[in-house]
Amino acid sequence: MHLDGVFSGGGIRGLAFAGAYEAIENKGYKFIRLGGTSAGAVIAAFIIAGYTSRELKEIIAKTDFHKLLDKRKLRLPIPFGKWLLLYKRMGLYKGDELENWVAAYLAKKGLVTFGDLPHQTFRVIASDLSNAKLIVIPDDLPAYGIDPSTFPIARAVRMSCSIPYFFEPVRLTARKKKSLIVDGAVLSNFPMWLFDEENVLKVRPVLGVKITTDIYTAAPKNIDNAFDLFGGLFETMKDAHDSRYISRKLTPNILFIPAKGTLATEFHLTHEKKLKLMEWGKSYTEDFLERWIF
Repeated sequence: MHLDGVFSGGGIRGLAFAGAYEAIENKGYKFIRLGGTSAGAVIAAFIIAGYTSRELKEIIAKTDFHKLLDKRKLRLPIPFGKWLLLYKRMGLYKGDELENWVAAYLAKKGLVTFGDLPHQTFRVIASDLSNAKLIVIPDDLPAYGIDPSTFPIARAVRMSCSIPYFFEPVRLTARKKKSLIVDGAVLSNFPMWLFDEENVLKVRPVLGVKITTDIYTAAPKNIDNAFDLFGGLFETMKDAHDSRYISRKLTPNILFIPAKGTLATEFHLTHEKKLKLMEWGKSYTEDFLERWIF
């Protein structure tokens, strides 16, 4: 059975997607087209490149994700230097190591640019802050004067993963204009709408896999101070639009994997916690597929 698939953001909790993919493979399903945001963009890129779930689990097991957090060096060791650097660079980590990690594994499967993929088989979401708009890569690259076939897949994934204030934004320069690109989750954390046309034409089922946050599972947040307010604003921005869309149209085709006990930016995971996340994803997916009717 052929499927199209969409994977949500979720930070490091996206490791659960590897377990979900194992259960999907075991059931005999094969993805033809894939889309994703942030962590979902990473897993979707590896799957579209041809990695099996066994290979993905091996990659995860041997990767020290903490090493993907590449800090810039301070020229002068002054007090509050870290925060001055954050003010200037707008992110604690450069993001180069993350991009290089993705690029290296894609290259092993012969993928470098979108020109190496069949047309429209892979899309990721990013947010253009300079122009206040959501962008779909590679679809929207011509509007920036960029030939999609020449654009690196790993760079697109890196753009989609640029968690605000955590990873530095990506500066996209085209037609003598600079655009500041951040995590796609700011505007669409779970872009099931990517395949609306296919849903109408019923080309093939579209399966969504989402790391759930407490917007689905918990009581309303208590907003008591400025930090709570900022957190609430970000959560609302990244999930409210998608939540409304999901509730109207697609809930039966969405697998929800609860995010329990792991922070999105917890990159220093132990081996045991990696395994737990993957098994968690596999277990929820197996249960979902047993009752899935499309």
